[in-house]
Amino acid sequence: MRLVSVSRARLRRAAEEEERERERPAAPAPPPVSHHQFNSLKNKFFDELTHLPMPMWAVGAIVVVVLALVACMGFCIYKKCFNKGKKQKKVRERKAGGGRGRRKKDKEGEEDDKKEGDDAKEEEEKEFFGKLEYSLDYNFNDNQLIVGILQAQDLAAMDMGGTSDPYVKVYMLPDKKKKFETKVQRKNLCPVFNETFTFKVYSLVFDFDRFGKHDLIGEIKIPMSTIDLGQPIHEWKDLSGGEKEEQEKLGDICISLRYVPTAGKLTVNVMEAKNLKKMDVGGLSDPYVKLVLQHNGKRIKKKKTSVKQNTLNPYFNESFSFEIPFSQIQKVQLLVTVYDYDKLGSNDPIGKCWIGYGASGVGLRHWSDMLANPRRPVAQWHTLQPEEEIDAALKAPIR
Repeated sequence: MRLVSVSRARLRRAAEEEERERERPAAPAPPPVSHHQFNSLKNKFFDELTHLPMPMWAVGAIVVVVLALVACMGFCIYKKCFNKGKKQKKVRERKAGGGRGRRKKDKEGEEDDKKEGDDAKEEEEKEFFGKLEYSLDYNFNDNQLIVGILQAQDLAAMDMGGTSDPYVKVYMLPDKKKKFETKVQRKNLCPVFNETFTFKVYSLVFDFDRFGKHDLIGEIKIPMSTIDLGQPIHEWKDLSGGEKEEQEKLGDICISLRYVPTAGKLTVNVMEAKNLKKMDVGGLSDPYVKLVLQHNGKRIKKKKTSVKQNTLNPYFNESFSFEIPFSQIQKVQLLVTVYDYDKLGSNDPIGKCWIGYGASGVGLRHWSDMLANPRRPVAQWHTLQPEEEIDAALKAPIR
């Protein structure tokens, strides 16, 4: 009975508490925020921002830096996560196809080698310089070897117009002391020479060039040990591309020119020479200078300086005067030849230069400077050239 009364009392209390809760008034709802209150809160927030301890530009910079760091981190994570699979795939492909790649490279290398070999063969086949017809005959009675330069065919074109001006130089190795040259055949790749020379066994075909060095077209060498001198030889032989003949240094000479148009007087002062070629056994020379004045190819006058003994750098300072009317000065040629004086034999030419009408390079420029500066001496250094080259240029028609 006691337990039942206790439980009833608890139930009664619970019912009373529920009735009190129901009778208690509900809590009032929060009043709605008006537009005026929102504006006041916003203004209060921005006022607090303006009173921060750092300026606004610093806050903006911090925000930008933070955003940049976040972007970098995101990019790195992307590269690491998404490219990892691609790299592993590439590695697997390399491992699987490595042998095939090597085989491919080997095949490509072999093909390149074959191509290079074919190109080299084609270049060798293309290097054709022409051919030369010559004859050899030995005269036992006079101990003379007679070389005939007959003709050439299919020579290489050395000039801009697709032609050449060939001539043949013939001399004996190894000294090259005595040289002969054929006549120049103008603009002809199949020239006919029909000229003979003696004691020569080495032939070169050159392209004649008035305004510069002569270009080597091709050469043939005829070893005397391989031929039978008892029988005449007449044959064609292909030209080979030999080494270009180095121009022998003969020295330089300084000439001063002065022309007075009103008096028609040309004064030539032979001043000095330097680095002349050694002509004597002792390694020196006995040089002197010969001047020849020509008009339209005809010799007018000639003069000589004194001989300077045992020197390769002579100082002359000798003047010579020539009477040349102004109407003829444009067609005058001055030939300057340096000789080595020899008491017992003939005087040997060391070198030669050419100034005036038809000359080129320094020779033409010196003459033009003299005419442009009347009554004033104009000095100029000239490089000496082999006498036979200057004589061949003088004989050729002036372009």
